[in-house]
Amino acid sequence: MSPTRSPDGSPPPAQPADFHTSEPAPGTGGAPPRQAAPAETETVAAPAETETVAAPAGAETAVADPPGSAGRAGRIDGDDARTDPERTARDLAAQFEDEKPGRVLSGPAGLLLTAAALAASGLALWQVFRPLAQGSKYYLIIFLALVLPLVFLAYPADLRLRARLLAWRRRTSRPVDPGLPRPAPTRPTAVDWALVALAVAGCLYPVLPIWIGTGGGGYNAFLDRQGLLVPLDLVMGTLLLLLLLEACRRTTGWILPAVCLLFLGYGYYGGLLPQSWPVAHSGLDFSQLVDAFYNSDSGFYGTPLDVAASYIVLFTIYGAVLELSGAGRFFVELSAAAFRRSRTAAGRTAVASGFLLGTVSGSGAATTVSIGAVTWPLLRRAGYPPERAGGMLAAAGVGAILSPPTLGAAAFIIAEYLGVSYLQVLGWATVPTVLYYLGILLAVEIDARRSGVRPVVIDVASPWRLLGRFGYHFASLIAIIVLLAVGVSATRAVVFATLLAAALSFLDRTHRLTPGRLTAALVTGVRGVLAVTAVCAAAGIITATTTKTGLGPQAAALLVGGAKAVTSDPTLVLALTALLAAVALTLLGLAVPVTASFVIGWVIVGPALLDLGVTAPAAAMFVFYFAVLSEVSPPTALAAVAAAAVTGGRLVPTMWQTLRYALPAYLTPIAFVSTPAGLGLLGIGGVQRIVFAGLVTALSVAVLAVAAGGWLPGVGPAGAPERVLGALAGVTLLWLEPVPVTVGAALAAVAVAGVFVRRGSAGRAGGRPAGSPANLREEKL
Repeated sequence: MSPTRSPDGSPPPAQPADFHTSEPAPGTGGAPPRQAAPAETETVAAPAETETVAAPAGAETAVADPPGSAGRAGRIDGDDARTDPERTARDLAAQFEDEKPGRVLSGPAGLLLTAAALAASGLALWQVFRPLAQGSKYYLIIFLALVLPLVFLAYPADLRLRARLLAWRRRTSRPVDPGLPRPAPTRPTAVDWALVALAVAGCLYPVLPIWIGTGGGGYNAFLDRQGLLVPLDLVMGTLLLLLLLEACRRTTGWILPAVCLLFLGYGYYGGLLPQSWPVAHSGLDFSQLVDAFYNSDSGFYGTPLDVAASYIVLFTIYGAVLELSGAGRFFVELSAAAFRRSRTAAGRTAVASGFLLGTVSGSGAATTVSIGAVTWPLLRRAGYPPERAGGMLAAAGVGAILSPPTLGAAAFIIAEYLGVSYLQVLGWATVPTVLYYLGILLAVEIDARRSGVRPVVIDVASPWRLLGRFGYHFASLIAIIVLLAVGVSATRAVVFATLLAAALSFLDRTHRLTPGRLTAALVTGVRGVLAVTAVCAAAGIITATTTKTGLGPQAAALLVGGAKAVTSDPTLVLALTALLAAVALTLLGLAVPVTASFVIGWVIVGPALLDLGVTAPAAAMFVFYFAVLSEVSPPTALAAVAAAAVTGGRLVPTMWQTLRYALPAYLTPIAFVSTPAGLGLLGIGGVQRIVFAGLVTALSVAVLAVAAGGWLPGVGPAGAPERVLGALAGVTLLWLEPVPVTVGAALAAVAVAGVFVRRGSAGRAGGRPAGSPANLREEKL
């Protein structure tokens, strides 16, 4: 769910909260990133040296400006000279985000985009209260006809060699180079306009009320030809297939279209495979494939597109309304106020900001850039090296996809696939989200003590004062939960919450939603869903091919068979299958966006877990979490790239730091599927099961954080033996059965005792423990 953009398709000026620092622009890091950090970052500062950073001063946060937007980026200290570097940083981040940079449109193209976006948002709102009589598929056809043409207006083809070379240079440069030329915003070309016209024709053909030879004839006639397509149907279906592939290429890059073509090739040529192979099938001709894509409920107009058109667009509109009403600024200020005088104020502010901004954004890299543009100056003043700060920002930003009540698009697909309410999915996500942020916060505390982070006092109003003045921003978020709890549908709940947020915006004269700003929010919602719509429609190629060929059960049998080839013990088979599935999902997520990764993972990995007795909620959340974690997984790590773009840190070390912060999140989903008690992490089962699973897994997360960070808070550094024991204890505790939990707790106790012994030995020797802040200079990354 993309952040706010203005009616012409360009993002409005983003204005991060003004911390009045003299820090360099994000992306520059203030110095070449391979140089040593300033001396002030190397030791723990005395209280007298504690720096004070001025409070945010009445400006919006950067959440209004998505990564990769061509609009003007926000300022940290009001210096206009900083605008271009920040924009460059956002452009670099966007190269690795699910959505690539779009055009800034003006003139007729801008007016057309605004008009079509308003029509699409109006249709989506109308469908909530007065669904079209022809059914949901008819609505999806009209919605796609309004949205798909806008992709070709808003996103350039970017096929020029020079543009690709410039993009490659941005990706591989050490820091973000503010002087690196960026392709200037372009107007739509003649080819773009031709694709717009073809997209309208290809999308509206199924509802064309006139006969063209044996084709056309209206919606009912089109449905009657299912399985019996006439030549014109085949031509128009092929046209729409090609247009969707091009739309995906423009918005996400080449990999997802290549994956779709791979599935298409499998459907067409799979009949030529030796029939003894498990993945062989009887073969499909091209007309059968087009019929499955164009005229069935599992193709272009399947569940993924239904989710984008029914849920995601409404939540992006809601997010835009909330952001334009000043909620983003409030969330950052509240985070700063809550920790303003603590030793780890900078790190805690970054993590809390990521969580709060994540409640209204479902994009990991976008949230990373938003919080980084605001909190990187704080982190730098506190003494964080760019790479470590980038890892923290990326890990906190990815939590946006996991944080209720606005999860990523895949969460809505879970609700549709399993036939459950969105509130149930939110319930499943709550405890894992708390555990995820617990791991990050513990890592922040460990880093502060191990590395000698300087205290930074943030000069901001008290949190109670902020809550008293701007706490109404939480009202709409609470309203969504309450409405869902009383049985209101998710679509109606978010519309009512949007209306509430718009009404409450008039409590702040600076951010009240006038008709013009409300129009901008509506258009923003549609602009933000363009890439998601293209991905969801193209995902129909994958789901339809899998359904027609039976690939899902075949792949599941291969996965389970691989585990059974190692052992015949049912418990170990489940564990190995989960491990293989986790590896497969992680690798898959490196190549395609989160939504597509979940769809592919669910149709291939999901059946394998279900066949082994894993419940559907546990299997779905397992696939969901590993699809999300691809954003922090080297070597792509989209969120880490976004963070490195902001801090100017080296890319690969930033990725590894991100992995260290998010490490517990990779292991926690294993507990969902390994034992029945793991369902307690999803809030399923009695209170006793939920409390047991939550407490034991929290202990596991804490032990893993200590093992990864090499420091036990309140005691001192942990040596290699203690860290190894801690890692073993953390992994063992995730097997939520009495014996493994007992063994894990014992190992954790031995590791803690070892840290105490190490501290006592160092004290008797009259020296400081190795790795203590007084002796520890900036870590070599």
